[in-house]
Amino acid sequence: MEFPQYRRYKNKQSYFKVVDNEEFVEYKLTANKLESHRFTVKILPDRNYLQDMLHNYEPYWEVVSEEEFKQFLNNYSV
Repeated sequence: MEFPQYRRYKNKQSYFKVVDNEEFVEYKLTANKLESHRFTVKILPDRNYLQDMLHNYEPYWEVVSEEEFKQFLNNYSV
């Protein structure tokens, strides 16, 4: 799998940039403000969460292109 990968929650309020198999960044829209949180996988539940995001995303996430991801960030500056 090539990185980075991009996902978003189906409600389109949080976007994710998966940097690699050990790290991702969540960009979350709250009250027209964009918050950024960087996560490094350290424990099994985090690893499972990241693997689900990459390989079993259909229930919760949508795959987005890099262009869609950048457009989201441009609409709400970090």
